Amino acid sequence: MPGGFFGGFTESVVDVAPNVRLRVRHGGEGLPVVLLHGHPRTHTTWYRVAPLLAAAGRTVICPDLRGYGRSSAPDPLPDHAQASKRAMAGDVLALLRALGHERAAVVGHDRGSYAALRLALDAPEAVTALAVLDSVPIGEALARADARFAAAWWHWFFFAQPDRPERAILADPDAWYGGNPARMGEENHADHRRAVHDPAVVRAMLEDYRAGLGVDRAADDADRAAGRRVTCPTLVLWSSRDDLEDLYGDVLGVWRPWATDLRGGRIDSGHHMAEEAPEQLAAALSAFLGALGR
Repeated sequence: MPGGFFGGFTESVVDVAPNVRLRVRHGGEGLPVVLLHGHPRTHTTWYRVAPLLAAAGRTVICPDLRGYGRSSAPDPLPDHAQASKRAMAGDVLALLRALGHERAAVVGHDRGSYAALRLALDAPEAVTALAVLDSVPIGEALARADARFAAAWWHWFFFAQPDRPERAILADPDAWYGGNPARMGEENHADHRRAVHDPAVVRAMLEDYRAGLGVDRAADDADRAAGRRVTCPTLVLWSSRDDLEDLYGDVLGVWRPWATDLRGGRIDSGHHMAEEAPEQLAAALSAFLGALGR
């Protein structure tokens, strides 16, 4: 692994919105790529991938999304819009500007993929390429929700309930979120564990899901009704040992109405592909971005 745990990267805190600061690690030289983590991880989930992309000639930017890790957790609003993917996308755009970049490729995993998609739709001039990992758009997932989806992804609906999820999770965060330090890496696991033991972070992560069933779905549905599509090249990758194909069959078929230039395929991994298959993932991302020259 080049340089060990984020070797050669700088960790800093950047103001991106009123009362919102993002913790971020960034390093490397070349065209920028932003890596957005999913739930319940922090930016350190990318510690095996980011140095590989930097070694391949990229400036790599890895923030904690708002409400996650050590980034700000805004107080909840009645409609949960403070945790919307539009708000997260706005943070990423402001972060890019603060670091001196006008445009970047954006990669998102799990919940981070929704923020990445929203940025590509809301600010297409700022996104040179989009990669989404282990997801379909929120509006598409909910439109297809059936008993099988509810059985597999029940947490979407439980996390959206008021108060009870916080009480259940904070009674034993390790039982809820687990994580094997041998598999995740000691530093990554320690960062993850610190986050899930923080009541403010747990509440903010649940607000992400509450926004998902409301304002985020409404934003997706409005874009779909208006015929808006991602206009930059788009890569969809999914874990072969996760359940996306079981739920949706043709994953690219679900994404096809959302992007004008679409490609993708499987990664031989479980859900947390950045931790479980970093070399394969970095190679796929490098090939995609390198072919585009973006």
